[in-house]
Amino acid sequence: MRIATWNVNSVRVRQTHVKDWLARVRPDIVVLQEIKCEAPQFPRAVFAELGYKSEVVGQKAYNGVAALSHRDITIRHRALPGLPADDSQARYIEVETDGITVIGIYLPNGNSGGEAGFQYKIDWMDKLCERAETLLREDRDFLITGDFNVCPTAQDFAPGALSPTDALLRPESIARYRRLIYAGLTDAVRALHPTAPAYTFWDYQAGCWERDRGLRIDFALLSPRLAETLIAAAPDKAERGLTQPSDHVPLVIDLAWGDKAAVAA
Repeated sequence: MRIATWNVNSVRVRQTHVKDWLARVRPDIVVLQEIKCEAPQFPRAVFAELGYKSEVVGQKAYNGVAALSHRDITIRHRALPGLPADDSQARYIEVETDGITVIGIYLPNGNSGGEAGFQYKIDWMDKLCERAETLLREDRDFLITGDFNVCPTAQDFAPGALSPTDALLRPESIARYRRLIYAGLTDAVRALHPTAPAYTFWDYQAGCWERDRGLRIDFALLSPRLAETLIAAAPDKAERGLTQPSDHVPLVIDLAWGDKAAVAA
């Protein structure tokens, strides 16, 4: 099974890029972030031409997540469990397909809104950790993938690409990321590429792409049985070199899932 994540930075602007990429890579399911539109404006028909069904959690002009799949999927949650009922930020989608729960997230950046904005990020991360721990207690097979807006190690950002006080590097952010790992999740990229930069984001400013001043902020974290089936995990860096690209590239993982004998072993 091939699963991918991509912060597309406006799906309507990037719909041709996404369609061409889907036709080339053919993931079974891809979760998108920062679609920047409400559900009625999402270009479902464009992706349906390739056989993809769309589930959308949208928001006007900001945020927004979606799941595209040519397999049957069941929606489990359209918001992160545990958040206040009046939280209107579209940042979470949870679906199930072929026995796997796929969680797509657009985690708050935390650099805007002062300390209140950063606290929202930390509260959100705490609820994400609680959700992961619940699924682990239930012995479910799942992954959390998307834009995490955190750089947990020095290998995850180019020298000088971030200020030491950036919310992506603050110890509170990194501690919550590590809580997910300590709970038993596996970082798919680091499991296969322990030291490679594997950047997934290059800012549009200051020649970051040309100078390879990137960040690794898009992740796929796998539950224990799922991690045992991991075959490949890597960013599709070529997408960043296209005309009018997103500032993020897709992250693609391949799993030996569906072979029940292999999974059982």
